[in-house]
Amino acid sequence: MNFIIYDLEATCWKGRPISKQQETIEIGALKIDSYGDVLGEFSSFIRPKINPYLSAFCQELTTIEQTDVDRAPGFESAIEAFQDWIGIFDEDYKLCSWGNFDKQLLQQDCDLHKLEGEWLEQHINIKRQYREILRLHRPRGLKHAVETAGYEFTGTQHRAISDAQNLAKIFLKYLDEWRY
Repeated sequence: MNFIIYDLEATCWKGRPISKQQETIEIGALKIDSYGDVLGEFSSFIRPKINPYLSAFCQELTTIEQTDVDRAPGFESAIEAFQDWIGIFDEDYKLCSWGNFDKQLLQQDCDLHKLEGEWLEQHINIKRQYREILRLHRPRGLKHAVETAGYEFTGTQHRAISDAQNLAKIFLKYLDEWRY
């Protein structure tokens, strides 16, 4: 079994206007086997379709620049490369994210681009299980969880590959405790 520890960044706006639909603009992931060995990393920007121009708020929050997404592949190409990297047709895998937002956003983007989304059902909500394992009364943010676990949060917060790398620290610390 391979675990795909992943994070997404999405288009965003200050105040999140209800007229705007979020789209994935970056995927970052680590592939970890059942022994805790990191087998590889995946990182890709994605060019949004509905709102192709990033807001100033989004660029400041994520540090993703307009030129990054302008030069990026569209969702269909990027997600095909991600699926190939995961090995969805050849390998047993579980997608692992901090909460359900990332899974829901990928499903929404698959629907938008008329792509099959069944591959997303193999999913573990690490945030929920982390809360249960530690018997926390309320959910915690990823940075807080990483630091509470005794690790330094490295990289750039709100960048997909950095967030995935930091989530992997939590995942590996509790490797034998995840339910799937």
